Amino acid sequence: MDTILYPSYFSPIIHYVVLAQHKNIVFEVEDHFQKQTYRNRCYIYGANGKQLLNIPVKHNNTTRKSKDVRIEYAFDWQKQHIKTIQTAYRSSPYFEFYEEDMLALFKEKPKYLLDLNLRYQEQILELLQLDITFEKTTEYHKVYNNAMDVRRLVNAKNEQDFSLTEYFQTFSDKHGFIENLSILDLLFMEGPNALTYLEEQEIR
Repeated sequence: MDTILYPSYFSPIIHYVVLAQHKNIVFEVEDHFQKQTYRNRCYIYGANGKQLLNIPVKHNNTTRKSKDVRIEYAFDWQKQHIKTIQTAYRSSPYFEFYEEDMLALFKEKPKYLLDLNLRYQEQILELLQLDITFEKTTEYHKVYNNAMDVRRLVNAKNEQDFSLTEYFQTFSDKHGFIENLSILDLLFMEGPNALTYLEEQEIR
């Protein structure tokens, strides 16, 4: 059975739970772009709690498919994201182990948001040592009757409780455990154990 989901920016942990536990992955690329989703944002754990990292995109007055959305580089958001991530995770157990690979990604400047998300995901999968193959949709379907449709996971607004297992987080003594942050949080905190963590979670 196919599993349908959206590519997103340094995707939330539940996204990688799906990738770790399912084969026949199909990425939705024929949908219309919507705001307030993980397509162009992620959340990390900063000193003040949950912190947003957002990729600016070029706007126009027409409805666009997600695959046609272009990234705005007029503002150096990559530099800002690097600095924010370094500040948040410099003292985490595995940050130095992955830092070089992460910095290399920010040197790239893909034209399209979809290309960036797929490229970043490719790197994260490599760091997780998770080998998957995927396909892309060729047309949009509102409902899939013969597939596991988890496209809802891209919604960054009104996010549900996934009851993910707690793991140590750098600022948990101040703000408690925050679940389903960007995969970066899990990687920097759990390192090589991240894949085992993903394989043990339940998708609710």
